[in-house]
Amino acid sequence: MEKTIQVNNIDEYNQNNNHKTLHPLVSVLDYSKANVRDWGDADTLRFQYGLYSVVLKEVVCGDIRYGKHTYDYQAGTLVFFAPGQVAEMQNPKIRYQPQGHGLVFHPDLLIGTNLGRSISHYKFFHYESHEALHLSEDEQKMILDCFAKIEFELKQPIDKHSKKLIVSNIELFLDYCQRFYDRQFITREHVNKGILERFETLMHQYFETDQAQVNGIPSVSYFANELHLSANYFGDLIKKETGLTAKDYIQNKTIDVAKNRVFDTDKTINEIAFEMGFKYPQHFTRLFKQRVGQTPNEYRSLN
Repeated sequence: MEKTIQVNNIDEYNQNNNHKTLHPLVSVLDYSKANVRDWGDADTLRFQYGLYSVVLKEVVCGDIRYGKHTYDYQAGTLVFFAPGQVAEMQNPKIRYQPQGHGLVFHPDLLIGTNLGRSISHYKFFHYESHEALHLSEDEQKMILDCFAKIEFELKQPIDKHSKKLIVSNIELFLDYCQRFYDRQFITREHVNKGILERFETLMHQYFETDQAQVNGIPSVSYFANELHLSANYFGDLIKKETGLTAKDYIQNKTIDVAKNRVFDTDKTINEIAFEMGFKYPQHFTRLFKQRVGQTPNEYRSLN
């Protein structure tokens, strides 16, 4: 049996977590004040998000799934959900007291603000569950300080400065999260190197087999899926490790393979284009010239 919980309304979310609503579009929560959780007999809980939600967990309290993977919800883990996402949790079927802190805000809060125009740049809202942000003690203190600043503003009488200050503090919080994610990419360098090696192997296999002819030119989403990563996390990882976007990295590899194949004069350029996964040979020629400075035929004749 499955139970669905809608997370769409700030006031309703506050009521469910035993908090007073200070602002209709944003709230900071201390989950230790919430009532003891008892989800009944449902085997699976589905959370459908219409809000942005960030949760700093301070105790293990069940496993949430998003996509293919599971949050272990270890202490000091920061997890992000965006409107339109669905997360699943296996019901522990025991009563427990949640612990931790959270920030929820409605998309309407961002209308007409700089953050509204840049919220898509914070790609960690669309990372997979196992790509959550693990914080050091100092980083946790900084996050809680950001929450405290937002809560301070929420407790002030609403005036013409309120929205700007609240949204600016949310943006500051998200910028700190981006910095901490950059740190996590660095501290997990050995893991990232392993992913890069597997990525290189997958690209080699893609062109050495008939995958390109069957599936078309290789895409970022294909390799991210093969590596069990979200496309956003995979793209950010490649950028941090190589300085190139994942798309550019894949295209560079594609052209390196193409340059070798162009020397095979037993095949026409069109045949090579189809082998490389291009549906239309002119697209292959255009990309080749962009990257090499010559058309495939010019490259063949001059080398």
